[in-house]
Amino acid sequence: MVNQKYLDKAETLIEALPYIQRFNRKIVVVKYGGSAMLDEELKANVIKDVVLLKLIGFKPIIVHGGGKEISRWVNKVGMEPRFVNGLRVTDKDTMEIAEMVLAKVNKELVTLVESLGVQAVGISGKDGGLLQCHKKLSKGEDIGYVGDIEKVNPKVLQDLLERDFLPIVFPVGFDTNFDSYNINADDAACAIAEAVHAEKLVFLSDIEGVYKDKDDPDTLISELHVHEAEKLISEGYVGGGMIPKLQNCIDAIEEGVNRVHILDGRIPHSLLLEIFTNKGIGTAILREDGEKYYNEYE
Repeated sequence: MVNQKYLDKAETLIEALPYIQRFNRKIVVVKYGGSAMLDEELKANVIKDVVLLKLIGFKPIIVHGGGKEISRWVNKVGMEPRFVNGLRVTDKDTMEIAEMVLAKVNKELVTLVESLGVQAVGISGKDGGLLQCHKKLSKGEDIGYVGDIEKVNPKVLQDLLERDFLPIVFPVGFDTNFDSYNINADDAACAIAEAVHAEKLVFLSDIEGVYKDKDDPDTLISELHVHEAEKLISEGYVGGGMIPKLQNCIDAIEEGVNRVHILDGRIPHSLLLEIFTNKGIGTAILREDGEKYYNEYE
């Protein structure tokens, strides 16, 4: 008699088949951040997931942050991290540290991908003029070298994908004076997904997804159309840091991305579970004409 666990594995592979067919040769942008960047085992799992996507025919692009690591290095050199309205105050010294730390994190991710047999190239938003920006103000207040994306030039990414590389991007761009700016990684991932006409944009962070009631974990919503997401914001069901994240999702959909996912990167292999299973484990935001794969009320 065949062991049940092997039969279960076969069932999982069969369940994944239509998704593999649907997204073959399609671009998937993965925004990688949160605790999954700090835990070595979780980090290895995320990279394995992305490498698997690449090897079965997807075209993944990783966009990563590194806020906690930047704060650690700012402290190391005897400076105090400062935030205004949730945004890091970035003077010239902090900008220098941020760029060095993000470049270090970037090359660590490149090395992990390469160790799994896939060729990766790490770039910043400055390479190939990828992310051009202007100074971002926080409610009218100047917070230094923090950038708002003005223009995306996706050619460098398209060339890398065409040549079968996996691009890994860290969100440092420049303005018309060629000054360097730190950019919010969620914003960068959203803008890049729009520019390359990605089929999917995935946010890996420290939240499980979108809840109908943020205080009740049983109200996780598996799939939302854009108008439903907008309604959650306008009616006050979501608050705090979820508002800009959900707004980024809505903007990406309106600019042509087909599906946007919000996942908990602390769950091992959450990326694969969301993309390749019928129900998934996070929240997917769809276009108005997007097909729901799973009906919670059946």
